[in-house]
Amino acid sequence: MEKFDQRYLEMAEIWAKNSYCKRRQVGALLVKDRMIISDGYNGTPSGFENICEDENGVTKPYVLHAEANAITKVAKSGNSSQNATLYVTASPCMECAKLIIQAGIKRVVYKDEYRISDGVDLLRRAGIEVKKVE
Repeated sequence: MEKFDQRYLEMAEIWAKNSYCKRRQVGALLVKDRMIISDGYNGTPSGFENICEDENGVTKPYVLHAEANAITKVAKSGNSSQNATLYVTASPCMECAKLIIQAGIKRVVYKDEYRISDGVDLLRRAGIEVKKVE
């Protein structure tokens, strides 16, 4: 799985470039049976202006994280994220970790460490395999 983990993470990094956010661009891919079933990047909800930060450079409170976008997108598609792997360019925050658990995702592979590790701690507590790839 090592080679595929690396490739899917590289694809998530490319997908992150779609984000309009200036502070940090994050990409996520949801993979099941070696098929990409969903994707996401951080940004504002559909129909909102594509500006993630306010005039002081602070991220707006309604900006969605890449993981949340990928999970809600798969829900809309009628596909199931049960037992899928989530590839994300930054480790999940606490809010996204809760969504990952509820979505039945069994594995999370990420590249960059988020400044707070409580999301990763929660995922491990829930028995989800978490892997950091350099």
